Amino acid sequence: MKGLNDIALITSGLGDMPVDWDGKQSVLELKAADYNWRQMEWWAFYFEYKFRALFSNRLTIPGERFDRVQFDLKGEINWDLKAKAITLGDNNVILNDKTSMENSIARHGYHGEIIGLCDVEYDDEARRFQHWHTQLKGGLSAYEKKRKSRTPTSRRRKKSAALKEVVFVIFEEHDLPKLLTMKQGRNSNGLPRPEKYMLDMAKLDQFYHKRLVC
Repeated sequence: MKGLNDIALITSGLGDMPVDWDGKQSVLELKAADYNWRQMEWWAFYFEYKFRALFSNRLTIPGERFDRVQFDLKGEINWDLKAKAITLGDNNVILNDKTSMENSIARHGYHGEIIGLCDVEYDDEARRFQHWHTQLKGGLSAYEKKRKSRTPTSRRRKKSAALKEVVFVIFEEHDLPKLLTMKQGRNSNGLPRPEKYMLDMAKLDQFYHKRLVC
């Protein structure tokens, strides 16, 4: 099976991966690197950023592009990086564009996902982390202002995260019908957004995987 050497290489180097991520410190680090530091889900991008930095000399980063999707990294196969908050009752991990994953498998026989499972801590009632992040960005974006005009409340931000486990999953063509499908609605131009595959972590045993506790 292709991808097993990638898993061995990555596993050997994960000891240098930081596991406790303070929101302010992490956002400032992302800002200094000009890497998605404005994003609400900063912790998911921090996982990507640190992973890419850690393996930049050992894997091809980014991976191959199929249509509009460029995968995060490539060794023997393409891999995508996903961070998932450990939430009771929510086992689904959104993967990527269905067609792009299918093309990746068609080219190499296999496609991989690297999922970082994180224990997250939410902002306090006063939303002090959110206010700090908004001030750092120079105020609300046009998108946020538009969203706020529709509804004054928003999801509470994560102010810290701790990486608890890294899960490697390898898919073959016959695995794809076992995955869920996520429909994304339409773009602003009215055209439908591409459907994505989604993995139910409760059914992980149906696929080849390896779990690494951090």
